[in-house]
Amino acid sequence: MRTLSALRLTPGDRVTVMRAGMGVVCGLLVVGTLLGALPERNWPLFLLAVPTVLLDAVDGAVARATGTVTERGARWDIAVDAAVLLTLSVALVPIAPWVLVMGTARYLFLLVGRVRPVWLGELPFRQSRRLIGAFQAVVTVLALAPVVPVWLAQWATALAVALVVYSFARDIQFLERSAS
Repeated sequence: MRTLSALRLTPGDRVTVMRAGMGVVCGLLVVGTLLGALPERNWPLFLLAVPTVLLDAVDGAVARATGTVTERGARWDIAVDAAVLLTLSVALVPIAPWVLVMGTARYLFLLVGRVRPVWLGELPFRQSRRLIGAFQAVVTVLALAPVVPVWLAQWATALAVALVVYSFARDIQFLERSAS
């Protein structure tokens, strides 16, 4: 049984909760977009997506600064990252349907991991994985900006998808070799 103190939110967790709430509002704006109440790429979604994505750099820093880094917080941060990215990817489907590869990559990886447990193994730290994750988030948000030409949004998201596929393929290769 968990104690009440084990369920308390750390300062970093509070930032993640705020980001998750902002992600929910982004989701509502995406639904409004899909229903035709808002244009495909609209200012309200873009202006909310910017701080939602930027705050991803804050929660970990707050946890480190306050000495409250936890495995639970790290997992929660990754879960919120994935959910926000999927939500924002859905908004881009009308102009760049391939972004769903980025939005669903983590979920597909975990789903296959249920069948192929080796995929759920420990991965070594790679700065490139973090950089690609940050790049995909920034590109996704910028592609939502109404002032960015559609062709540029399409090109940038295609590049981001390629990098994400490369990153996951490299991790899968590592995990499969480690299992041998």
